Amino acid sequence: MRTQVAIIGAGPAGLLLAHLLQQHGIDSVVLEAKSRHYIENRVRAGVLEHQSVDILNQAGVGARMMAEGLPHRGISLHFAGRSHRIDFEELTGHTVMIYGQQEVVRDLLAARLAAHQPLYFEVDDVSIHDFDTGSPRVRFRVAGEQHTLECDFIAGCDGFHGICRASVPPEQLTLYGRTYPFAWLGILAEISPASQELIYANHERGFALLSMRSPAISRLYLQCAPEEDLEQWHDERIWSELRARLNVQLASGPVLQKAVTPMRSFVAEPMRFGRLFLAGDAAHIVPPTGAKGMNLAIADVQVLAHALQAFYRGGARFSGAMEALNAYSQTCLSRVWKVQRFSWWMTSLLHRFEEDTPFDRRRQFAELEYIVTSRAAAQTLAENYVGLPLAP
Repeated sequence: MRTQVAIIGAGPAGLLLAHLLQQHGIDSVVLEAKSRHYIENRVRAGVLEHQSVDILNQAGVGARMMAEGLPHRGISLHFAGRSHRIDFEELTGHTVMIYGQQEVVRDLLAARLAAHQPLYFEVDDVSIHDFDTGSPRVRFRVAGEQHTLECDFIAGCDGFHGICRASVPPEQLTLYGRTYPFAWLGILAEISPASQELIYANHERGFALLSMRSPAISRLYLQCAPEEDLEQWHDERIWSELRARLNVQLASGPVLQKAVTPMRSFVAEPMRFGRLFLAGDAAHIVPPTGAKGMNLAIADVQVLAHALQAFYRGGARFSGAMEALNAYSQTCLSRVWKVQRFSWWMTSLLHRFEEDTPFDRRRQFAELEYIVTSRAAAQTLAENYVGLPLAP
């Protein structure tokens, strides 16, 4: 089996990369360990930066997003018993879009299947070889049959626990990480959102977030312990705690999903090893407070797709053909670290830390007061939230 680009992982990063390459006549094969049903129904992030929206629209896969997504022009910060709105559109001229990651996956998957391009689900025994040479290979098994895929490049879009980063010799990797001493208890509920925009709450009992996935589905979060026992969190306790922390009129409703999400920051450097390129969660993880995970993956893929297009357009013998590919890691990491800084800052601003002293709490409230009373401070939050400029 032969292709130009082997893509490991059919999340937003892998599927978008495959789609962008196909639009420029570059062949790819996508390998996914999970089933189609699993990736289409895995609930993840739901906030898209304005540039992510533009990329999906320009790729021709944004029609349903524009019809069903929820444009948001700002957020509210709730602390000390009061709510304060940050107006993104007025401060930056941009908005964000609420549209679930699984919906992005469905749109990209539909485009891939409609184009009859190769995509294999429930693949196992995947291994990558010779990516430090000019002839990389991927070995995998599907439906009990072993295959070898020869390619020019490998794109590791297989997430934090995938095989691509793990295949890099440890001495070639530098890993940076931070684990936070709390988690999010998240629910998906069949109720109309109690607010038209997201509410981020800093409360004495811990952080809370009111979000949504549609006009009929709410997504809500509570700060909790990483080892939290979900059995102790019956539905009525969750609703009561959400009302206390968010200070909104919040109706109860059927809870469709309930889970605890750990909070961590992670970066692997570099993001390129020979002809292996890491993208998305395979290379970096951010705490969800800043709503940046899927957006970082989309930004990585945009850079990688442009670099691969330049390579194939210029031809392997052209002296400048590898320039964009050589710059991939540095280009992406410049933005990754800025986004890590913002995600850490939002997390530190809004959560309770066990070691916090009364001084720390007063300092935290002072920073929140500064944000909501200073246009410059509010604009800094807004421009980071709607999305920093993408690399060229």
